Amino acid sequence: MRQDRGRLLAALIARLRDFQLAEEALQEALESALVHWGRAGLPASPQGWLLKVALRKAIDRIRSTARGTRKSADLALLARDEADDTESDRIPDDRLRLIFTCCHPALDPKSRVALTLRTLGGLTTGEIARAFLDAEPTMGQRLSRAKAKIAAARIPFVVPGPEDWADRLNSVLTVIYLIFNAGYSVGPIAGRDLCTEAIFLARLLLQLAPDQPEVEGALALLLLTQARAGARTGPDGQTLPPTRQDRSLWNPAALDEGLALLDRAIARRAPGPFQLKAAIAALHSADTPPDWPQIAALYARLHDLEPTPVIALNHAVALAESGQLAQALAQVQALCPQLDGYQPFHATRADFLARSGDSTSARSEYLRAIALAGSEADRTFLQARLTGLE
Repeated sequence: MRQDRGRLLAALIARLRDFQLAEEALQEALESALVHWGRAGLPASPQGWLLKVALRKAIDRIRSTARGTRKSADLALLARDEADDTESDRIPDDRLRLIFTCCHPALDPKSRVALTLRTLGGLTTGEIARAFLDAEPTMGQRLSRAKAKIAAARIPFVVPGPEDWADRLNSVLTVIYLIFNAGYSVGPIAGRDLCTEAIFLARLLLQLAPDQPEVEGALALLLLTQARAGARTGPDGQTLPPTRQDRSLWNPAALDEGLALLDRAIARRAPGPFQLKAAIAALHSADTPPDWPQIAALYARLHDLEPTPVIALNHAVALAESGQLAQALAQVQALCPQLDGYQPFHATRADFLARSGDSTSARSEYLRAIALAGSEADRTFLQARLTGLE
C-alpha cells in the first residue's frame, strides 16, 4: 500500500469523483483483503483485486445512501468497471491528476499540504496533525472541508492546460517543498519522515511529468539539502550551518544525483525559482568556501520571481557574508513588521547586530530567537551564540 495506495486512490477518485467515498471504499476493500487473502492467499493481481472490490463497495454505498440520486447511467458505468477482469497493468495512473487536484489554488495552502500528504503520501490524519502541531479532530475537519470544497466548487480532476500549467505546477512544487521543510524542522512524525515523503512525491511528479526543468530543480533542491541532513547537528546538539558541518557525514549519492538533476534542468534554458534555489544549495555544497557574491546574486534574482520577506532575509545573509554588513542590516531592519514572529529573522538580526558591535541589542534578539526556536538543536545553537556575547 505504501507503493500503490496513491495510484489506487487516484483511479477510484477518477471514477467516483468523490474523495471521501473513494477513501472509504478503498479502506473497506483493504479490510476484505485481510480476510480473503488470509484464507486463499494473494490473488494474481493484488492491485486489480483491491480496485475491483473497492468499486463494488462504492456501488453498494451509492445505492444505499443519499448518493443514490446519482444517475443510473453513472452506476451502470461503475458496475461495468467493477465487473471487468481488472489486472494491475490495466489500472490507469491518475496520480498526476490527483496531485493537481489536491494542490488546486481554490484550497488554502495548509489544506493543499494536508490533502496531498493524506491522499498521495498515505499519512494518517493523526500523523498530519502532529506535523502541523494541530489537534487530530481539527486536522480531520480541515481535510473534510477540503474534500467538500473540491466537490462543491466542482474542481476538475484534470491536468491543467498549457495556459495554466506553469502556475499550477508551481503550486504543486510549493506544496512538496513545504512538506519537506516541515520534516526538516520537526523531524520524524510517528516514525514517518516528511523529508522522505516529499522526495517520494517529487520523484513521482518527475516520473509522471518528465522533462520539466522546475520539477528537476525541485527534486535537486530536496536531494542537495537532504544530503547534508546527517551532519546538520554537532556533537553538542547544536544546529550547524553547512560551512561548519563534517562533510564526511554528507550523502555523496544524494549530492551527485542532485547536481546531475540541476545540470539537466539548467541545460533546458528555462530558469525558474526552484532551479535557483537548487543552484544556491549546490553552492553551499561546493568543496570550496561558498561563493557568497554569487549566492547573493541568485537570491536577488529569486526575489524578482518570488518577492517574499523570507527570500529577502536570505538575500541579506548572503550580502553580509559578502562583506556588505551595513546594507544587510538595513535590509533586515526593514523586514521587522513582516517577520517579527519568525525565529530565523531574530537569529539573523542578532548576528548582524553583534557583528556591528551592538551587543545589548543582539542579546535581546537572541533571547527572542531562543523563545521562538522549534527544536532543541536550534535552541542549543542560539544559546551558544548568546553565551559568546558575554
